[in-house]
Amino acid sequence: MAEVFVSKVAAMKDGDRQIVRTEDGREIGVFFSGGEYYGYSNYCAHTGGPACEGIIIPKVEEIVDEKKQWHGSRFTDTMHFVCPWHGWEYDLKTGENVGDKKYKLKKFPVVLRQDDIFVVT
Repeated sequence: MAEVFVSKVAAMKDGDRQIVRTEDGREIGVFFSGGEYYGYSNYCAHTGGPACEGIIIPKVEEIVDEKKQWHGSRFTDTMHFVCPWHGWEYDLKTGENVGDKKYKLKKFPVVLRQDDIFVVT
């Protein structure tokens, strides 16, 4: 398996992402969030858009009581990223589409070698 250089560890701050290209032309988005690195194919499961290049946002959760009365919305600690083409949202930790979990981005391992970050393709 090949490794593609992503960044120096010091260059990626919490909430950052880098898009890298493999030798065969595939793009991989590498995210750094909550002290963890996540790597996903930058190819949206919907129509092939750049899934990893949209906004990164907290999950929005609706507040509904036991009588099914709505009391507003709140942000959670779960982070999502959104494909900029058509708004498909993916869970940052799993790569699963939040609307339909049967759609999932291909995940790639991310490794640290001293001060460097690599994604394994």
